[in-house]
Amino acid sequence: MVNKNVVATTSVARRSLLLGGLLLLASPQASAGAQREEPLVDSIRSALSASIAQAAPPRPKFERDDARMAYLTWLGTMSERLKKRKTETQIRIEFLETVWYEAKRAGLEPSLVLGLIQVESGFRKYAISTAGARGYMQVMPFWAKVIGDGDAGRLFHMQTNLRFGCVILRHYLDIEKGDLYLALGRYNGSRGRPEYPNAVFASRRLWLLPGEK
Repeated sequence: MVNKNVVATTSVARRSLLLGGLLLLASPQASAGAQREEPLVDSIRSALSASIAQAAPPRPKFERDDARMAYLTWLGTMSERLKKRKTETQIRIEFLETVWYEAKRAGLEPSLVLGLIQVESGFRKYAISTAGARGYMQVMPFWAKVIGDGDAGRLFHMQTNLRFGCVILRHYLDIEKGDLYLALGRYNGSRGRPEYPNAVFASRRLWLLPGEK
């Protein structure tokens, strides 16, 4: 004879597991690491804060036609590669325009930034890591207090997140005297270990134009 209480309990348990699974799918966590909060001297904090605060739309200007054409070629090629991850054309183009703008503004390669985003968040705007890092470039909330306006919620805003991420990576690159391997490790909170830098370098190659190295 079947115990009705056992059946009911099992049914509830199954529904709970199903609901939990759906919630996980709805808000996937990023598997990357996180930057570690370190004391900043006033001059560095002020410089980083000023760089973050200079809000401007990603509208590149070109003095030469060949530079403009090179940008448009990059934009078209990257848009095609990103289509499966971001299906809406306008959103995809705005994202790529902002990546290019913020990467160039920070003195970084757009291919490197795209590779880092792929590893950090898988191009998920609302990704959250187990450590609490947020958004495309998995920026830790403490940065919003240290060099921003204190509103960590703004790290889910596309340009804000990309600007923070690029400025922070540039900061780490300066600290490491141009050593990208160590700078990436510091960005991930795993300085000195090869897994994360190697993963970003591998992903970067997927976002190079034909003929680039």
